[in-house]
Amino acid sequence: MSILITVCVLLLLAYIFDLTASFTKIPSVILLLVSGWLVKQACHALKINVPDLDPLLPVLGTVGLILIVLEGSLELEVDKTKFPMIKKSIAVACIPMVVLALLLGYFFKHVGGYTLKDSITYAIPFCVISSAIAIPSVSGLHSRVREFVVFETSMSDILGVLFFNFVALNAVINTDSLIEFFIQIVVITVLSFIATICLSLLLTKVNHHIKYSPIIIIIILFYGISKIYHLPGLVFIIIFGLLLGNIKELSKLKFLRKIQYQAIETEVKKLHELSIEAAFLIRSLFFLLFGFLMHTREVLNPDTILYALGIVAAIIIIRLLQLAFYRIPLVPILFIAPRGLITILLFVAIIPEPTGSVVTKSLVIQVIVISALVMMLGLMLTPKQMLAESQHEKLR
Repeated sequence: MSILITVCVLLLLAYIFDLTASFTKIPSVILLLVSGWLVKQACHALKINVPDLDPLLPVLGTVGLILIVLEGSLELEVDKTKFPMIKKSIAVACIPMVVLALLLGYFFKHVGGYTLKDSITYAIPFCVISSAIAIPSVSGLHSRVREFVVFETSMSDILGVLFFNFVALNAVINTDSLIEFFIQIVVITVLSFIATICLSLLLTKVNHHIKYSPIIIIIILFYGISKIYHLPGLVFIIIFGLLLGNIKELSKLKFLRKIQYQAIETEVKKLHELSIEAAFLIRSLFFLLFGFLMHTREVLNPDTILYALGIVAAIIIIRLLQLAFYRIPLVPILFIAPRGLITILLFVAIIPEPTGSVVTKSLVIQVIVISALVMMLGLMLTPKQMLAESQHEKLR
């Protein structure tokens, strides 16, 4: 019973952290990690034996990733007027990711003595912006800033995972592996389109009072199966979400005009609301658990703190150059580049685990905390007049 009460109290605290994030400018991830760590200290002080919870972390992370990408893709509205912003957000998400991965890869190879392929694999988790942290943190900013952050961070999550899987799963990176990867993208795109139509019809045809949970379960099942066959399952989720979120666009296709789009739109809104609620719960549990599993020595590890500061500095510098190139207002977007759930999930997925004293769990934790603090300070120091509508015309 005490475990149940503790979990409920922690989740209510997580809700308060999320609710007040736009006012306090403090990323909820920091508060969740601290809360999890404090619970662990309390367990030690009270001599409470806790079973090994490590196996739960990748499970919560995977489900959280699926729900976050689904939530983000359902939220994205795609039309001709937003194409310029979409192009910019994809470029800002993709180009710095590749550049930073190569730079960090060469650095890890030189300092840690890893192979170049392994070094780039280890580097990619540090190159992905966390939508789970960024999106809630900008809820109080201008609508164009929020929209840009949603597009950019969602693309960063998806492209980052695809990039990681491509490098990690291919023993050799050559033309054949690129062709195979392209074929996988085409296959998953076709399957995604078919699945979207089927699930859309399911939404309108099923009269049972339970209809959204099975769809989310099917999505998670599809992702799990796609991982077995090394297919990019996140592509299915993003395409599914984009098509459902912009279902009106499908009405232009002749063979789909008989579908009741208005009914589907109503159901999609409810599905979106459910995905938001579920993503919040899983995300909160994930960071609370990660905080619980943290050791103080890992956070304060002096051997990796300079590396962590250097990585965050590189993130900001590369981001600065990219935003300046596209003439995107620097404030506050420059600082909104936190690392989080995807970084942890990809790091945990690395097989075999990195050896040596460079790429460690300490480095991951420190980069996450420092990047979140940079975002917090950036948002706190942003003058209100900088958030005026005229400052963000170039985000269109």
